[in-house]
Amino acid sequence: MTSKYYAPHGGHPGQDRLLTDRAIFTDAYAVIPRGTMRDIVTSFLPGWTQTRLWVLARPLSGFAETFSQYIMEVAPGGGSDRPETDPDAEGVLFVVEGTATLRVCGRTYTMVPGGYAYLPPSSGWTLHNKGDATLRFHWIRKAYEPAEGFVQPDVVVRNENDITPTPMPGTDGKWATTRFVDPMDMRHDMHVTVVTFEPGAVIPFLETHVMEHGLYVLEGKAVYRLNQDWVEVEAGDFMWLRAFCPQACYAGGPGRFRYLLYKDVNRPMALRPRANGRTGMLDFRSAAE
Repeated sequence: MTSKYYAPHGGHPGQDRLLTDRAIFTDAYAVIPRGTMRDIVTSFLPGWTQTRLWVLARPLSGFAETFSQYIMEVAPGGGSDRPETDPDAEGVLFVVEGTATLRVCGRTYTMVPGGYAYLPPSSGWTLHNKGDATLRFHWIRKAYEPAEGFVQPDVVVRNENDITPTPMPGTDGKWATTRFVDPMDMRHDMHVTVVTFEPGAVIPFLETHVMEHGLYVLEGKAVYRLNQDWVEVEAGDFMWLRAFCPQACYAGGPGRFRYLLYKDVNRPMALRPRANGRTGMLDFRSAAE
């Protein structure tokens, strides 16, 4: 089945439109609906040409602390020769529109929609749009948490359309996860996956666990349980859940419901602030989803 990926294009609603929307920010979760991703809320970064971005998540004291996520929009001819300026930051890219030319560790990769790249700290990667169409991709950043006895991960460049999703046990494949790295690889301290629900599929219990979550809806619609609330979400919406926020899902159809999922994994819980300022709100487990 052909994958679909929603991406914002900006613009502004007319003056005759109602202000009512689904945006909400609580002490347990946030929902940033696609209708809020307009021209006026874009940001710009030094070192990037012909590029703007929507910031979906950033570390906020007392709420969520492990990652930052952007939707990048790069016009033809744009890009960066030094996109990452933090030597401790690892990154994941996921392309939703257009074509990216990624160069890292002496190799050049052409990334099209569905393309995924894991970029370890200090890998010196560059990215440009050499095509004729606008490039849009997710960029997820996290301060890498070393683990004693393990080296940092290698570069990984794949496309989700070349990977067979892993079905959740007992679901007849109606709930499945596309994994880009081995969940048991302890070098990794974060996972970014694509989760797919067929119409009518559910998360049949209130997941309540330590991982922080970022969920961007790539395709379809569903009703999502966030803490005490049932919230309708659709393609282009972003959900941000702090650790231990109860969550569940019902995919009502008519098509598939799919989202890009970030979570922190595979590290012990820090019992005090780390010297480098990282909070260490991470988990030894590699979670089922």
